[in-house]
Amino acid sequence: MTDCDNHETDCSDVLSEVWLFLDQECDVARRDLLARHLDECSPCLEQYGIEEHLKILLARKCGGDQAPDEFRARLRASIRKTVIDHGGGPAGLRADAEE
Repeated sequence: MTDCDNHETDCSDVLSEVWLFLDQECDVARRDLLARHLDECSPCLEQYGIEEHLKILLARKCGGDQAPDEFRARLRASIRKTVIDHGGGPAGLRADAEE
């Protein structure tokens, strides 16, 4: 995507956590780190914008229904496993980032 050596955080790590960032489900320190990366990296910022628009569209079309907490936890674990299994960068995936 970009030359990740120029960033404190790898692009793959940022993109793997973009939904946590959008949902404000990561801690303040991680959120600041992700925001700095997005400010510096236009390809990641562009992808973030796409995800943000998708989130808005989903919220509008789904009426704001909330999934049960147990389902959300299972889904989050499944996504995390898929990202790790496909080389998405486990360094950016932290258990404490989800709560």
